Amino acid sequence: MVAAASMACLMVAAPWNLKSPPTTTLSSSTTTLKFKLKCCATTQQQQPLVHNDDLQALLQILPSDLHHNLLNQPNRPQLLEVIMDLGRFPEARYLGKHGNHYLRNSEVTIKELEYAEGAVGDFGKDNRAGIEGTLHRISAIRSRNGGIVGLTCRIGRAVTGHIDMVYDLLQYGKSILFLGRPGVGKTTVMREIARVLSDDFHKRVVIVDTSNEIGGDGNIPHAAIGGARRMQVPMPSMQHSVMIEAVENHMPEVIIVDEIGTEAEARACRSIAERGIMLIGTAHGHQIDNVMKNPTLSDLIGGIESVTLGDVEARARKCQKTILERKAPPTFDFLIEMRDRHYWITHQTDKSVDMLLRGKIPQVEVRKRDENSKVVFEKSKAYDKCQI
Repeated sequence: MVAAASMACLMVAAPWNLKSPPTTTLSSSTTTLKFKLKCCATTQQQQPLVHNDDLQALLQILPSDLHHNLLNQPNRPQLLEVIMDLGRFPEARYLGKHGNHYLRNSEVTIKELEYAEGAVGDFGKDNRAGIEGTLHRISAIRSRNGGIVGLTCRIGRAVTGHIDMVYDLLQYGKSILFLGRPGVGKTTVMREIARVLSDDFHKRVVIVDTSNEIGGDGNIPHAAIGGARRMQVPMPSMQHSVMIEAVENHMPEVIIVDEIGTEAEARACRSIAERGIMLIGTAHGHQIDNVMKNPTLSDLIGGIESVTLGDVEARARKCQKTILERKAPPTFDFLIEMRDRHYWITHQTDKSVDMLLRGKIPQVEVRKRDENSKVVFEKSKAYDKCQI
């Protein structure tokens, strides 16, 4: 029963009493929200992580004396962003490294910022811009008068191989929410999921790309998203309306959206999920508890309401008469906490939320890479024991 690729994964204990994934294409008529899943090992051979940062394109907007330093850094794959603030030394920031990593001992000038602004082009109302044909994101800090006094140049990478961490879940056609702090790699994972769902699973995939982070800047989306289609959003406040437009106009089987952060976007997500469409999304946070306590986003996990129990029921449950309960099925059937780029905690959302509301510890699945970069699954692990 176990495919060859599963030998690369360490399986510990039986997970959640789950069934095998279907081998045929899923549709809304053949699946329901009441399901039992088996999170087995991926059915594809695991691939090594391959990074394509297209750093040369970003260097074209940076001062020339920084080029050599950035290109020849031994920890270049961990380069997260380049910071240029007026009157300060230009700085490189790396994933997992703290402290200042100055690129030179002379300060950034207004001419260098103006040159970068001209090379990038127009910034949107969210003060973000991109470099056409790349995945890099340039964000501006402005003075009170509107002039640019700082730039954050985020490195956009196309990474293949991350899909091994979640490939098995994609086979169920169920919605997945990725939760993590900024810079942990949520958007990078979205990009590869879009490619695999469109090219390997042959799904009709539409990306709602608010800041062009997933599909890159320009009217032609980056090749990293494969055959997925991309809808650009004129301004961040319109993300929820473009999500609904995607459903009504383009008949997607999968919608991918990054950075769900408003109540309108949460409502749009529920509307999409209720129409039987697979939804892949991200939100900022660290743990599932952050979403449960956030009134803006709690609808993503089913919403929380206060319920008053009768005396008999309260005694039977051995609890207070007023308790908190989940009020609806979750919008996202799975929630994945990205504690680190290579350490993920997978929740079956309804079960984890219900357990936490009752003051109990849910059983989760840890997905991580070992020292050889192979994916390891630790199943039926107590949530409070999950640490990096």
